[in-house]
Amino acid sequence: MAETATLPPKLAETLDLLALMPDRADRIQLLIDLADRFVDVPERVAQRPFSCDDRVPACESEAYVWAERRPDGRLDFHFAVENPQGISAKSFAAILRESLSGQPLEQIAALSTDLVYDVYGQELSMGKSMGLMAMLQMVKALAKKGIAEGAVREEVPVVS
Repeated sequence: MAETATLPPKLAETLDLLALMPDRADRIQLLIDLADRFVDVPERVAQRPFSCDDRVPACESEAYVWAERRPDGRLDFHFAVENPQGISAKSFAAILRESLSGQPLEQIAALSTDLVYDVYGQELSMGKSMGLMAMLQMVKALAKKGIAEGAVREEVPVVS
């Protein structure tokens, strides 16, 4: 499991909550509940039909990822999951949107794709795991692009 001290706080909370659920049925129910919190990409960000450039490669649920820059340079992440039965993709999109939006881009870019296993364990099929890892890779790539563009303007403490 990832060292939660180095993760964005909301992501660490989610992983800690999942770790407290050794019972498989409880863990699955929590992930289904998270999928119910999935929010589709707002129309101001993207409209159907979506560009192939935003599609997550290898994702069986036909997921898409976008980043929207905040005035402070941080990013809000948005997702679309076109497969109505894409519960794993929807729950992971909800986790990523809720826990990474507005967080330091360096923290996001440094995330390990092992995060997928931290959330879902080893029980997903190889195809689903690869799709979710690709979703995370796209989020990380958007964060790295934001860093390269100088998107983050951290507050500098004023020394008197």
